[in-house]
Amino acid sequence: MGKTAIITGAASGFGLEFSKFLAEDSYELIMIDIDGPGLKKVKQEFEKKYAVRIDVIACDLSKTESISRIYQMVKDKPVDVLINNAGYGLCGFFNDTNWQIEEDMISLQVLNLTHLTKLILNKMIESGTGRIMNVSSVAGFQPGPFMAVYYAIKAYILSFTTALSNEVKGTGVTVTVFCPGQTKTNFQQTVAALSGSRLSSSGPFLADLNKTARYGYDAMMSGKPIAVPGMINKLIVKAGPFIPRKWIIKIVRWLQKKIRD
Repeated sequence: MGKTAIITGAASGFGLEFSKFLAEDSYELIMIDIDGPGLKKVKQEFEKKYAVRIDVIACDLSKTESISRIYQMVKDKPVDVLINNAGYGLCGFFNDTNWQIEEDMISLQVLNLTHLTKLILNKMIESGTGRIMNVSSVAGFQPGPFMAVYYAIKAYILSFTTALSNEVKGTGVTVTVFCPGQTKTNFQQTVAALSGSRLSSSGPFLADLNKTARYGYDAMMSGKPIAVPGMINKLIVKAGPFIPRKWIIKIVRWLQKKIRD
């Protein structure tokens, strides 16, 4: 049997890049995204370009039933790679932001990410092999005024995944948390659309999507526990413990306000 990979948020951004790398490495793909038309388009493009089987699932991963649907598709076959990439953010004062959007964010990136990881991890441990990547962010290393829930979600993913990486040592399974910074994806446009802010998806400080995704992919394949791409992002992460927390919060608040205005 061929190798199989599950990728969430696969229709665009990091998820699409990871899917390309996996297809190039001859993995059969199960690509999942809320964007059904986007998935259909990607499937057609990939089937022309790569000699691999591609299944797509168009669903809202913030809904609990989506996880059961995915698991029913894969419960009787080995899964070699799981990439939990689906996610989005919301910008604004917490007392003003939309609770339904935030509840769905938490369901998607905390509850259901954790559930899917648990289900697939059990299969991997049984088979004695597998790679999991959960996508966090450099935002996970500090609190984030104006994006309080998003930063807290990414902190959960960072903490959960690094702990899991330690737990699975010796099982044949590796778990990686990928922590990119600002990158040229549609993330900024999505946040802007949800919050009404003027976040930009262009600029000199946005990292290249393909290069950043390749860094994360290679880190996952080598079993690296934490992958932080880019020198600036590495400096931010390493400097954090040496800077008083109240200063960090002030700096992040100032940066977030400059970004969103």
